[in-house]
Amino acid sequence: MSASEPAVAPPSGNNDHWKFFRDVLVFQLKMFLGNLRDFALMPVSLVAALIDLIFKGERQGSLFYRVLKWGAHSEEVLDTYSMIKAHERPEINPNYTVDAVIARLEGVLVRECAKGGTAATIKSAMDRTIHQIQRETSGSRNRAQEAVSRAAKKLRDRFEPPSDQPT
Repeated sequence: MSASEPAVAPPSGNNDHWKFFRDVLVFQLKMFLGNLRDFALMPVSLVAALIDLIFKGERQGSLFYRVLKWGAHSEEVLDTYSMIKAHERPEINPNYTVDAVIARLEGVLVRECAKGGTAATIKSAMDRTIHQIQRETSGSRNRAQEAVSRAAKKLRDRFEPPSDQPT
């Protein structure tokens, strides 16, 4: 055994605890910084859009899109979820991103308006589309509810004393 080797090897799980603790703290810091960024971006983007509406730039919305580019760059720099890159990341269905759902609802709105729809028919068409999206995604919701139920049961089992023992 050399002088640089420890006399007893540390338990392998010990480092896992510290890595987990570090990941939790880093994630919270990144979330805080991201929220600060978002809080600042809301009024800055609105002011940029207002300036773009009043003053003609090199193209429509140039200042607003510059703010968006800054926000996107800062999102990449923060890389909030970087600690799960080593783990399997959930697959995202492109049909259910925020942009895809908004595009779907916009399509319904444009079609209904093009047909000369009334407010009632437009509302009805939007309701049908929202209900269809909810039906299509209900499997994921049910799996999420089941996972939360299993986790809650494990926590109850762990922290509640058995009912046959006095408290």
